Amino acid sequence: MNFDLTEEQELVRRTVREFARERVAPAAEELDRESRFPYELVAELGELGLMGMPVPEEYGGAGSDTVAYAIAVEELTRVDSSVAITLAAHTSLGTMPILQYGSEEQKREWLPRLASGEALAAFGLTETEAGSDAGATRTRAELRDGSWVVNGSKLFITNAGTDITACVTITALTGEDEISNIVVPNGAAGYTISAPMKKLGWRASDTRELSFENCLVPEGNLLGARGAGFQQFLEILDGGRISVAAMGVGLAQGAYDLAAAYARERRQFGKPISKFQAVQFRLADMATEIEAGRALVYRAAWLKDQGRPFAREAAMAKLYTGELSNRAVNSALQIHGGYGYMDEYPISRLYRDQKILEIGEGTNEVQRMVIAKHLGL
Repeated sequence: MNFDLTEEQELVRRTVREFARERVAPAAEELDRESRFPYELVAELGELGLMGMPVPEEYGGAGSDTVAYAIAVEELTRVDSSVAITLAAHTSLGTMPILQYGSEEQKREWLPRLASGEALAAFGLTETEAGSDAGATRTRAELRDGSWVVNGSKLFITNAGTDITACVTITALTGEDEISNIVVPNGAAGYTISAPMKKLGWRASDTRELSFENCLVPEGNLLGARGAGFQQFLEILDGGRISVAAMGVGLAQGAYDLAAAYARERRQFGKPISKFQAVQFRLADMATEIEAGRALVYRAAWLKDQGRPFAREAAMAKLYTGELSNRAVNSALQIHGGYGYMDEYPISRLYRDQKILEIGEGTNEVQRMVIAKHLGL
């Protein structure tokens, strides 16, 4: 087995790591404190070709593989989760449904702007009664006179309300027990976006509640076949779990980086605390688990690139790295001691940002259900 990255993948890692250190790290604390969306950083990510990595070059993307994309998400999360989830949700949830299920006309209409980072896209699945029970969608879309008339609401939607958001793809009932995906452009009549929601973490990312009251959407905005929406979003979530799993690895690595650096600087009893076995063992465990989590993520991404089944591996990676990041960030804060509890130290931000990795894109419990199903249990 060859575990070496390709030259392109190594280049992605170096490029994103440098960008994260030089451009994201200096701004992350202020963006988080002010709950301010990182428009300038998103524009720069677009200029680097990172906002449309898996999109083929013919549609304006970079044509990168899934492993390279996972590496980019990991490196961004290592420094800041808000910027990372903005890119990940835009790519895996906002852009990929159009790429995978859109008509040629839809791809030509949406993908070039999305791949360039000029515009953002979102995916609207979650509702007050439809979260883990993803098939319990209550939003409805009725076809009348060449338009879909949409009524309902969506909750906890990422990237839907920014100044550069172009569209949201929503799941909606288009018939009895029939779920379809429809692309709703921002600015559509009857489409209302709430003020940004206040969150424990990911404070610089955009999270909104969406409401549709007799919202008119062109009939041609149906994504793929009518009634195929349930299977479509299951497939989209499988791919999205790879990117969120990459975030788990990245956050754990970032927590380790902070803890290791602090342990070398902090002195107690006449020497750096990194010389104490209790601290060394925490760091050794973190480093070992991070390597294991990274291998799970890259394996799932590689399978996807090979066109082979990857849903089980993606769920395993997402489950493991979600729990790994919890353990890692908790140990890292413990190593910081009282200083870790202060907002001036970035470990406190990573601590707040971590928990959602065990909830979004399917809770830990849902991942275990998915894995069990694939095991034939």
